[in-house]
Amino acid sequence: MTDLQKSFSANFSAKECTFYTDEPLMNHCAFRIGGASEILAVPKTEKVLSEILKYAKERSIPLHILGNGSNVLIADEGLSGITVKLMGGLCDLLYLGDGIIVSGAGVSLTRLCNFAKEHSLTGLEFAYGIPGSVGGAVYMNAGAYDGEIKDVLYSVRSMNKEGSDITETPAKDIEISYRNTPFMKNDRIITSAFFKLKEGNAEEITAKMEELMGKRKNSQPLEFPSAGSTFKRPATGYAAALIDLSGLKGTAVGGAEVSTKHAGFVINKGGATFKDVTALMEIIKTTVYEKHGIELQPEVEILKD
Repeated sequence: MTDLQKSFSANFSAKECTFYTDEPLMNHCAFRIGGASEILAVPKTEKVLSEILKYAKERSIPLHILGNGSNVLIADEGLSGITVKLMGGLCDLLYLGDGIIVSGAGVSLTRLCNFAKEHSLTGLEFAYGIPGSVGGAVYMNAGAYDGEIKDVLYSVRSMNKEGSDITETPAKDIEISYRNTPFMKNDRIITSAFFKLKEGNAEEITAKMEELMGKRKNSQPLEFPSAGSTFKRPATGYAAALIDLSGLKGTAVGGAEVSTKHAGFVINKGGATFKDVTALMEIIKTTVYEKHGIELQPEVEILKD
């Protein structure tokens, strides 16, 4: 064991925190790519998360944050220091009445959508099937099928990376746009979110969720590991269409391939590495720019030391 692993174990074994040493991160991300984490910690409460952040700050230990790992690409060399995974912890889910649901950052979007349906609340159907956590969805303003998290977000509770400040911010005071929020730049960690929904009909909500899930299965390569849409929608056109028009469907580097089913997805066909995916992403960016003069921006988050 490393000195950090020994120290972390001594400090957090008795806490409400599950943790692992030398844990393969490929088991914790949708791409199924990534080396080991020196420490992978799953805090169960805001208090323990705060303690972990303070512990890392005081010792200048590298810190990485994961939601459900559904929108990340992790380095083959793994991550040193502490990787905090919110999925599996911070999983409280409560209906407060008047259409407001409060959800911990570690709750899956699927669970949140089903919870809303059970209370006959409409507005989150678009998110059903997005393979992420509530924290990750708010962090990047996830969306699909003409819906975005910002449309139903009421407020966000977050903590600074030092673990010393916890605040709740009304959604109206947060500048949110397409796949962009201040949390992507300000180093604050989302711990929970409040959603304002409307009363609806449970059967209609269920039907809409099933309809959209059917569309996902028919149009997306869900049978392969991926991080979903690899690139953001550009100001003009759509990333998938531009990639397709550039003749890149089926282009591969090692085990990474541009899906033949949906050009917006880079998939892991088997044994893909971080280097395979990043090399393929560069080919896509360069080719699309040469053919269409449009520079694609990655939607997938890169995690490396």
